[in-house]
Amino acid sequence: MPITCFIRYEIDPFQREAFRAYAEAWGRIIPRCGGHLLGYFLPSEGTNYEAWGLIAFASLADYEAYRARLKADPEGRANFEMAQRQRFILREERSFTEAVAGTLARPASPTTTQAQP
Repeated sequence: MPITCFIRYEIDPFQREAFRAYAEAWGRIIPRCGGHLLGYFLPSEGTNYEAWGLIAFASLADYEAYRARLKADPEGRANFEMAQRQRFILREERSFTEAVAGTLARPASPTTTQAQP
């Protein structure tokens, strides 16, 4: 995918499960509206208030068309409204990135045992 919308959320750590439900709903909505959902991520260790969403598109024009479909989608609108009502997202930032060729989705290599001297 040529561009990825990288969304950084500052969330209320006491409403983590509300954000989880919000992210799970996007798992249905985003692909239906034309986005390639790479995933939503909750904090696990360390900082407890940052979460991320990554959505890929072939171009910025495809992103704009996706946004129009998203705004017209009843479940998408309901998910946005639920987030506003419950106020578990304190801040949201969007950046658009491009993947560096040869680095995206590379599986781990088998580990090798080093010989002991």
